[in-house]
Amino acid sequence: MTQVRPARRDAWIAAAYRSRSWLWLVSGVPTAVLAGLILFVLPPQQTLGDLADWAFRLSPFVFGVVTVALLPLRRFGPPLLLAAVVFYMGFLDTGLVLRMLPYGAASGDQQDLLFQAIYQWILLTVTFVVLLGLLGYRMGGARTTSVLKLGVASILVVISGLNDLTFWFSYDWPDGPPSHLDYASHIIVFTGGPPSIATAVVFMVVHLALAVAVLSLPLGRYVEQAVARHQKAQD
Repeated sequence: MTQVRPARRDAWIAAAYRSRSWLWLVSGVPTAVLAGLILFVLPPQQTLGDLADWAFRLSPFVFGVVTVALLPLRRFGPPLLLAAVVFYMGFLDTGLVLRMLPYGAASGDQQDLLFQAIYQWILLTVTFVVLLGLLGYRMGGARTTSVLKLGVASILVVISGLNDLTFWFSYDWPDGPPSHLDYASHIIVFTGGPPSIATAVVFMVVHLALAVAVLSLPLGRYVEQAVARHQKAQD
């Protein structure tokens, strides 16, 4: 049994390697569906309810990283990158401006509601920037495993709370900086309540350390060895 399982794992890896020309569709379709559902069907929200909500909101980002990593190497590279810039200027940039204009004229609860849409759009822009960088890396010749590692590391940085801490440090708080980050809902779903500054720093450091660890993984060599073992077993 202990020998069958590694052989089966190697067979799955080898099959995925052989199917790499179209395998990106397996993750690309969920990326588009989930992103469309969050952006255009569900109401925008700044706070997260629980871990399941956190995972659901993060899922298009994860699927997007996998999709970019699996794209055929260098195929349609310049058109894809140009299309991404067009998408940014014609959709993301315009969409953000359209959401910011009513916010300035609103007040009270209406302003809070409008900020939800702005915040969601900013998260979309952050995701796009990371995926665009990964796309350029992939189209420049990076291996799937290298793109995957960089993508996962980037996700860890995005969810580390780094921006929450830099906001806490940079914002001119009227009554002085708060002792807890009430606005860091993606940390709250893990801690069960608003994290203190010390807790938020530990949370960030752990995620940044994990990002470095992911970049150090010998994933490419592992895949090569699995494919070689499977081919040898078939001979």
